[in-house]
Amino acid sequence: MTAATVSSELAANGRNIRPGRVITWTLLLIGGLIMVTPLLYMFSTSLKTAGQVYDLRLIPAAPTLDNYIRVVSDGRFLRWFLNSTFVALAVTVSNVFFDSLVGYTLAKFEFRGRYFVFLAILSTLMIPTEMLVIPWYLMSSQLGWIDSYWGIMFPGMMTAFGTFLMKQFFEGVPNDFLEAARVDGLNEFTIWWKIAMPMVTPAISALAIFTFLGNWTAFFWPLIVTTSRELYTLPVGLSSFAVEQSIQWEMIMTGAALATIPTLLVFLLLQRYIVRGVMLAGLKG
Repeated sequence: MTAATVSSELAANGRNIRPGRVITWTLLLIGGLIMVTPLLYMFSTSLKTAGQVYDLRLIPAAPTLDNYIRVVSDGRFLRWFLNSTFVALAVTVSNVFFDSLVGYTLAKFEFRGRYFVFLAILSTLMIPTEMLVIPWYLMSSQLGWIDSYWGIMFPGMMTAFGTFLMKQFFEGVPNDFLEAARVDGLNEFTIWWKIAMPMVTPAISALAIFTFLGNWTAFFWPLIVTTSRELYTLPVGLSSFAVEQSIQWEMIMTGAALATIPTLLVFLLLQRYIVRGVMLAGLKG
C-alpha cells in the first residue's frame, strides 16, 4: 500500500467524522464515566481497611480481601443470598409461565370482553406500588403469609407489563402455524407450549431478565412483609447489617459488591437478549 493510498483513506475517514458524532460520543463517554464511578468506588472500598475508607483514591494503597472473607463466613449473609436467589428465580418462572399464557390467550382467542380485559390489566400499570402495599399486607395477613416466602413473592407472580409484552409478541405469530397444529390434533396448551413459545424467545428472555433483576434488588415490600432475619432477602439483610455493624462502610460496600456480582453476570451474559427484546418490544408496540 502506497503512501498516497494511505493518505487518501485517512482523508476519507476524516470526512466521515462529523462534529455532531464527536459531541454525541463525548457526552456518552462522560455519562458512562459518571454512572460507573460509584460502582468502581464501591468495589474499591470493599478492598480497603477501616482506616482507608475515607481515602477517595479508587486504587487502594494496600488492597485486602479480609472484608470478603468476613462477610462470606457470616452465615446470615449466605442465607440472605439464598433467599434472594430463590425468590427471584421463583417469581421469574411464574412470570414467564402466567404472563405468556395470558398474553397468548388475549392475542390469539376471540371472546367477548377481550378488549376490556386487556385494558383492565394495563390500567394496573398506572397504580403506584405504594398504594398497593396496604391491600397486599391485609391479604397476606388474612392468608397467613406474613413472614413467609409466599408473602414475599405473591405480588410479583404475574405482572401487567409481562402480559402486555407477551401479547404484543404473540400477535406476530402467524395463525397458519397454529391452525396447522390444530388440524394435527394438538390441544391448545400444547400448541402454546410447543409452537407459539419457541417463536417468541426474545420476549421470554427479556421478560425473564427484567423480572429476575427487579426481584433481586427489591427492598420495599420484603422489608414490610418479613419480620424474622432468616427470611430477609439480600437488600433487606444488608440494611440491617449496616445498623448492626455501626456503619462500618467497608463491610457494607463488600456486601453490596457481592450482591451486585450476579446482576453484572446476568447482564454481561445476556445483554444481547436484553437489547433485542427491548428493540423488538418497541417495534411491536
